[in-house]
Amino acid sequence: MKINKAKTGMLLFGAALSVMGIQAGAFSAKKSPLSLSDTTKVDTAKQVADTYVSGKNTIDEVIWVVGDEPILLSEVEITKLQGEAEGMKWDGDPEYLVPEQIAVQKLFLHQAALDSISVSESEIAQGVEQQINYWISLPQIGSKEKLEEYQRKSVAQIRQDLHDDYKNRQLVQKMQEQLVSDLKVSPAEVRAYFKKLPADSIPTIPTRVEVEILTQTPKIEKEEVSRIKNQLRDYTDRVNKGETSFETLARLYSEDPGSARQGGELGFIGRAALDPAFAGAAFNLTDPKKLSKIVESEFGYHIIQLIDKRGDKINVRHILLKPKVSQASIDAAKARLDSIGNDIRAKKFTFEAAAAYVSDDKDTKNSQGLMVNSTASSRTSRFRMQDLPTEVARVVDTMKVDEISAPFTMANARGKVVCAIVKLKSRTPEHRASITEDFQEMKDIVLAERRKEVIHDWVVKKIKDTYVRMLPKYRNGKYQYEGWVR
Repeated sequence: MKINKAKTGMLLFGAALSVMGIQAGAFSAKKSPLSLSDTTKVDTAKQVADTYVSGKNTIDEVIWVVGDEPILLSEVEITKLQGEAEGMKWDGDPEYLVPEQIAVQKLFLHQAALDSISVSESEIAQGVEQQINYWISLPQIGSKEKLEEYQRKSVAQIRQDLHDDYKNRQLVQKMQEQLVSDLKVSPAEVRAYFKKLPADSIPTIPTRVEVEILTQTPKIEKEEVSRIKNQLRDYTDRVNKGETSFETLARLYSEDPGSARQGGELGFIGRAALDPAFAGAAFNLTDPKKLSKIVESEFGYHIIQLIDKRGDKINVRHILLKPKVSQASIDAAKARLDSIGNDIRAKKFTFEAAAAYVSDDKDTKNSQGLMVNSTASSRTSRFRMQDLPTEVARVVDTMKVDEISAPFTMANARGKVVCAIVKLKSRTPEHRASITEDFQEMKDIVLAERRKEVIHDWVVKKIKDTYVRMLPKYRNGKYQYEGWVR
């Protein structure tokens, strides 16, 4: 099957730009392999795209089919290029391992669809926004305009490009979590596992830190809130007067990137997956011809239109506008944090007491500011440096235990700009694992191995039950999973 060369080239150019150092797959505000000063990544990406457009290479084609899902040569080339940009080392020939990697993802996505696993548009919007805010916060960028310059596209286009990739990654992750959700290991299994390991194979535990955080959210000026509300009232009037449709306004103006391109539509979703204030207004709607009043949520301000209700789920459209934080408000929040920090250093009160009483961070307020590292298998206060939010890790890296930082800005888990100070509570240097001191980490290692085995066995079984076809040149490759070649 051959693909239109010109059309594919344009698509490739957009996709290839993501490997210039701003990786579309790096969706965590906690970490990123970026090195934006490396302009060769831009040149390499453009070269790949130009090659497909100019016809110097084979025109795009389907090289594998998994179920009813094709894998294109362009997908493989772009994935390989991304891996090279990130310094990835392949355990074998990427010519074969990359299409296999894409094929495995398609198996998980297919099963996720069968099991009705979903990712809400609000989750996607939040994840994408976190990534964009993280990129903008990097010293090499520092502004939305600079990000657009690096990506050679508008922020709105960047959001659209990230949407589906983030959604698919979340679906794959949720599918894998479902497969291993009931898996547990006992203390005896942990001890037995490490007893068999040679001394030189016992894992090294990287440096771990415990961090306390105190945040202040910069205040939004009344004039900015009034501007946003007036804009939303204007949209409501235009829809009510029949001048335009809600969908058109959502596509043009909504700042929820995931739903904007769907005309603001969220799809059928339960109350629990929505912000409480938003859910209250949405589920109270009964007439699709009447719009909600302006609703304030943790994401900003909305107007909502009912589409349909089915049992305990609802489908609505919405338009989201986010108030902009002024530099004056940021400076005022930093000044307050600076004063709090000085009072703590003067021993007028403790960091923990201040966090409990004045911090805006609801996730850590009840734990006296102590940040918690939650994974699928455990909940601990100890973080590896790369698991901390990037802005926090950058500050903590050079701090001494019990030291309190200067104020800094960061994007919180909901994508909002906040100001913060942190205290380094403890630092445990890198060391060889001990069953007495590092039992939880060692348990996580054993559990991860068990999960890998379960997922591997599931993939092998899934391959046997799935139609797979590949071009002859791929039939002699060495793959991670058996069963592809029949």
